[in-house]
Amino acid sequence: MQKNPMVTIRELQEITGLSESGVKKIIRQLKAEGILSRKGSDKAGIWVVSEK
Repeated sequence: MQKNPMVTIRELQEITGLSESGVKKIIRQLKAEGILSRKGSDKAGIWVVSEK
């Protein structure tokens, strides 16, 4: 996500081998920990990875 902030859920599924719900669960966890955030809309936005 740092290298490609426009990556989609489907692309993350292909990269990780996880299901859609698995990818979304990890994204929720990272957002809750303040490591990941979304800037812009769900469709045209980008992922922002914290520099923690």
